[in-house]
Amino acid sequence: MRADAKERMVPGAVLRGVTLDCADPQALAGFYGALTGMRELFSADGFVALTDDSGRDLGFQRVDGYRAPQWPGQDVPQQFHLDFRADDLDATEELALELGATKPDHQPGDGRWRVLLDPAGHPFCLTPS
Repeated sequence: MRADAKERMVPGAVLRGVTLDCADPQALAGFYGALTGMRELFSADGFVALTDDSGRDLGFQRVDGYRAPQWPGQDVPQQFHLDFRADDLDATEELALELGATKPDHQPGDGRWRVLLDPAGHPFCLTPS
């Protein structure tokens, strides 16, 4: 990092959102909308964006030939994962599973958080508030 950039300490960029690649943007947006309470902001062919009052968006874009990441295996590695705070881990996990998430056998963290896979195979974590 350049010295003058470190000295300014003024953010040059603020996170606006994250977009996940998937085979079916509408279905995956439905999953995350139901899980988080986010609402649809925009939808076009092959893309859906959700938003909430924070000003941040969660997008979903169709990718032809999409291959779901494998976790914890690395044959098709995940490139990131989302962390969500939950007041009640058990209830939020149950909701996510009802919405179509799956729970892999491998659960790191000795129960302090939960790792789930969304319907498109992306890993995400539920963490205590």
